[in-house]
Amino acid sequence: MKLKDKVAIVTGSASGIGKKIAEVFAREGAKVVIADLDKDDAQKTADEILANKGKAIAVKMDVTNESEVDKGVAEVIEKFGEIDILVSNAGIQHIDPIDKLSLQDWKKLLSIHLDGAFLTTRACLRSMYKSGRGGSVIYMGSVHSKEASPLKAPYVTAKHGLIGLCKVVAKEGAKYKVRANVICPGYVETPLVKKQIPQQAKDLGISEQDVINKVMLKDTVDHEFTTTDDVANVALFFAAFEDNALTGQSLVVSHGWFMQ
Repeated sequence: MKLKDKVAIVTGSASGIGKKIAEVFAREGAKVVIADLDKDDAQKTADEILANKGKAIAVKMDVTNESEVDKGVAEVIEKFGEIDILVSNAGIQHIDPIDKLSLQDWKKLLSIHLDGAFLTTRACLRSMYKSGRGGSVIYMGSVHSKEASPLKAPYVTAKHGLIGLCKVVAKEGAKYKVRANVICPGYVETPLVKKQIPQQAKDLGISEQDVINKVMLKDTVDHEFTTTDDVANVALFFAAFEDNALTGQSLVVSHGWFMQ
């Protein structure tokens, strides 16, 4: 088992990409914390992992709420003793052209992606630094950490920002054996992505099938969506890597949509 007895907090893990990461980590021996805004759904995911003989607990966590993040992380430390892995995955999407985008929607998205990443990182680093065990911080970026698309100004801005935060964490954390990396998936068929299809069809004046074929998958090599398994396997690779040789990096998982 690659993560035997490691303690991993995965935010936004009651569903979608985060849930799959939590399941893969548990399968590899980690004690997984399902940290999500919806405590009931988080508990359902934790129960599923427990039913499959994994180790998991559910923690309610609004990643934009400083006291709630600090309290949730403290609860994890009380339960498991330390934190080895943070996957900062919680996020939302908003579709609007810039000239019609409200400041409220701009701030809400940036708060969840960037404030949430900062607050959870800060809380977990305090434990990682103190324990002396080192650790791995993994941010859920996007191809939009590298590329831009119309109608997604706050999302693109936030995902670019995560790369900057990752690089600083990698430099500051190195002496404590803490690594930081970013996963940059292409379009994954999660509820977050499926919700975008009719919105983009309306704003772009095209059919929903054209959104899939001519927008989302247009630049992939095989016209395939990235899967939650694809992303979870990269998260496992980052989490299990044992030294600072791999830190401050971003890995694109997009069926060739963006190539570096």
